[in-house]
Amino acid sequence: MTLAVRYTAARTLDTAPVEPSEPGPGEVLLAPAYVGICGTDLHIFHGDMDARVAAPAVLGHEMAGRVVKVGAGVEGWRPGDAVTVMPLAWDGTCPACRAGNSHICQNLDFIGIDSPGAMQQRWTVPADTLIRLPDSLALDKAALVEPTAVAVHDVGRAGVRAGERVVVVGGGPVGILIALVARAAGAEVRVVELSAHRRKLAEESGLVTWDPAAEDVVEAAWEWTGGAGADVAFEVSGAAAGVDTAVEVLGVRGRLCLVAIHPRPREINLHRFFWRELTLVGARLYDRTDFERAVELVADGTIPAERLISKVVPLTEAPAAFEALEGGGDVMKILVDCTSDTEGASA
Repeated sequence: MTLAVRYTAARTLDTAPVEPSEPGPGEVLLAPAYVGICGTDLHIFHGDMDARVAAPAVLGHEMAGRVVKVGAGVEGWRPGDAVTVMPLAWDGTCPACRAGNSHICQNLDFIGIDSPGAMQQRWTVPADTLIRLPDSLALDKAALVEPTAVAVHDVGRAGVRAGERVVVVGGGPVGILIALVARAAGAEVRVVELSAHRRKLAEESGLVTWDPAAEDVVEAAWEWTGGAGADVAFEVSGAAAGVDTAVEVLGVRGRLCLVAIHPRPREINLHRFFWRELTLVGARLYDRTDFERAVELVADGTIPAERLISKVVPLTEAPAAFEALEGGGDVMKILVDCTSDTEGASA
């Protein structure tokens, strides 16, 4: 048996033994080491995704671990290899897949949401979801590769270029990662964030922040750009006010990249889009090249993973960690240590 963190009902998680599945043809059995808790996991915890998530559901998709066993026909992998997982399984036959957009397959299985996730001691996944990690990269830091891949994809979707002025609205984990990736692409970046703790973490990572409670962010953006407005804005806050800010800071032909999940429709100033010829792009997931670039950025220290990891908790304390994240405060990224209670875990 293996211990797993399961969503059982709105605001209810448990840790329970589950039977690990042997890897079939084309599959691998992994031993997850560290699994990050992300905003989507919190949406599940709140019960907002009950129409999609079938309880009891094992959560988690931001992970790093090692191969335990390979199934028939799997080549290039062996026990002990350090890996992360790109948690997407597509059908390959839908119109999106046929058009080359398999990462947003119309029948996508997002592993950790639509099927069992990584927050367990043993996890079987398709071998083609594996991404190799360098031996020099600590597995706790490597758990940030998946959200970094999100940021890499977002920056690519927005077409950020060297020398451009970029405003990131929302300084949570993904917002900070977007800012760091945009900066690595040569952009000048400002991060808009209410939380003093998150602003401090951003500034310790070399980023410049604006506090919307203390200054007029739109005015600051126009002053910063010499009256031209920002070239790109990322909406990562998930708040109506964040949408307004992201639109208003943009100059002529600016690009707004929508990253946050907005659970309800938002009003948006379409006149600004008409008047300034703005562009709105959505950014949802990632592809393999995004993941490979994310591995490089975490491994070379461009992403200061150690600054973003607020706490590491054992598997049995994961339910309490969800409540801590929900309460806000001085928390950025919490990792679940799946190796902390290995008694009873079997290969």
